[in-house]
Amino acid sequence: MTEKRKLRILVAKPGLDGHDRGAKVVARALSDAGYEVVYTGLHQTPEMIASAALQESVDAVGLSIMSGAHMTLFPAVIEALRAKGAGDVLVFGGGIVPDDDLEPLKKAGVAHVFKPGATTEEIINWVEAHVRPRAEAQ
Repeated sequence: MTEKRKLRILVAKPGLDGHDRGAKVVARALSDAGYEVVYTGLHQTPEMIASAALQESVDAVGLSIMSGAHMTLFPAVIEALRAKGAGDVLVFGGGIVPDDDLEPLKKAGVAHVFKPGATTEEIINWVEAHVRPRAEAQ
């Protein structure tokens, strides 16, 4: 039996949001689950996130947005990834996102948004179900 390739996931806090506890909890849970995790820290621009994703050859980018700027920041990160030739990197995230914004975010290319109360187990299960198959197909 062959060992699974270690997935690489970048966890980022775009914009001016200073609430990083959730991002750190998710980053640690992903790391504990066996993934290679790159945490970029606070106050990242979409371009900085895209550059880090490209440099680190990640399989997915997880964004934590608590500021209410999700309708701007998620699409901006996706566009920055596309501009750098990394449009195939899966983008997911979590934060305070109203239900009415979920469908527009999906149409903008966000693979999944975890709402407040999501467990780290749910996030890990989603990564296994959605990121791993894409990574192994490449």
